[in-house]
Amino acid sequence: MSKKSITKNYIYNMVYQVLILILPLITTPYLSRVLGAEGIGIYGYTYSIVTYFILFGSLGVALYGQREIAYAGENVTARKKVFIEIIIFRFISVFISLLFYIFIFVNGAKYQIYYRILILELLAAAFDVSWFFQGIEEFKRTVTRNVLVRICSVSLVFLLVKAREDLAKFTLIYSIADLVGNISLWFYLPKYFRGIKVKNINVFKHLPEILLLFIPQIANQIYKILDTTMIGKIVENKIETGYYEQAQKVIRLLLTIVTSLGVVMVPRMASTYASGDKVKIINYLKMSFRFVFFLAFPIMFGIISISSSFVPVFFGKGYDKVIILINIISPIIILMGVGNVLGTQYLLPTKKQREYTVSVTIGVIVNFILNYILIHLFQSIGASIATVISELVIVAIQYRYIRNEINVKTIINLGWKYLFSGIVMYIICSITRAILIITPAMSAIFKFAINHNINKEYFYNISSILIQVIVGMITYFGILIILKDDYIFKFFNKIKSLVFKKKEA
Repeated sequence: MSKKSITKNYIYNMVYQVLILILPLITTPYLSRVLGAEGIGIYGYTYSIVTYFILFGSLGVALYGQREIAYAGENVTARKKVFIEIIIFRFISVFISLLFYIFIFVNGAKYQIYYRILILELLAAAFDVSWFFQGIEEFKRTVTRNVLVRICSVSLVFLLVKAREDLAKFTLIYSIADLVGNISLWFYLPKYFRGIKVKNINVFKHLPEILLLFIPQIANQIYKILDTTMIGKIVENKIETGYYEQAQKVIRLLLTIVTSLGVVMVPRMASTYASGDKVKIINYLKMSFRFVFFLAFPIMFGIISISSSFVPVFFGKGYDKVIILINIISPIIILMGVGNVLGTQYLLPTKKQREYTVSVTIGVIVNFILNYILIHLFQSIGASIATVISELVIVAIQYRYIRNEINVKTIINLGWKYLFSGIVMYIICSITRAILIITPAMSAIFKFAINHNINKEYFYNISSILIQVIVGMITYFGILIILKDDYIFKFFNKIKSLVFKKKEA
């Protein structure tokens, strides 16, 4: 498969990942008013409960299945055998989890109407075969289906959820959407399995490997919610939790752009590893590092530059501390991008699950210890510092396992142009923001805002963001052109070829 397909798969996956983060930002203001804080709280609590059962029912099947399908390559008989074994295993494990869920929560439990509806989410997990299509690098099918399902469910929410009493209706819409979306992919499967017969099905031979992948996934889930949980437990003022959650939303959204390549590269690295082509694996590693640096440095420096204008516009008044938290947390855009290359794109596809598990587990332990100390001292700022340090620890450990494949000097050579360009971009953007307030053009904008009853500060922040983004992009790309970075020239050439193709058509 060509590099062009990697680019397409990345775009498909990134669009979906950004969509699932953006849609809640669209629906949240509406739902918070319609369902109220109590309704949102009930849904969040009950859904978090079923999520644990989905996690334990699914084990590490999705990531493992994606990798094993990629290992099978063009051997369609082996591919079908792996699919049947894994899907049967998934049905069994989700069914066991469902029995425990029903026994504990469905009968007689508080909020049982919502728990009963959320059974659909467990069924949806059983029928999820998106890992198969990711394994054969058919990202278009899964992303197209997911985008359509998400848009339909959001549309139904706006049409049907009108009052606080509609919480059950809201829960049902989202649960049915997930189930229907997962079942819809089954209609594509006969195309890949028609006329192929398999023998000697052995479902449980996959259990040891699945469990090895399940452990780091559990650690990752705990790691994602640990900061918020500990702030809530340690700090009496719950507004600190709110500040941290809002800062994390921004950073996680930006991280999606950087790390979406990881999902695309896992099957590619797995199939390359299965073929024994070590040279190509290293080339893919270099490509991924370069891609991460190309995006992560300008995104990190960019959000730091515009944070003081962005936060008041996006979150409103009273969130000034979020600016500080974003600036502290933003280095994880680089660290998690690099960690995605080392861990998700290399260690897991090359069957180094133990090494990956060790790195994530140590990261969780470090995060817990630092959180306990720093949250007591600095509240949400302490949690932000702990997050950055623990991510640095994970990257350092993962690099230790990969140092014989690619050395630090090579990584620095791949990234120094983007770091330098990002720093220059940040300096120029900061200067631009500082002088905007005193320029005649800005004075004219303020006058326009006042004459049209628009909040002067809000108008300034919007204008400042737009101008800094434009200046930042010109600066970043301009510096890379001066440095003769071939990535930029390839980018412009690709755009040029697309334009000419359209004209010829």
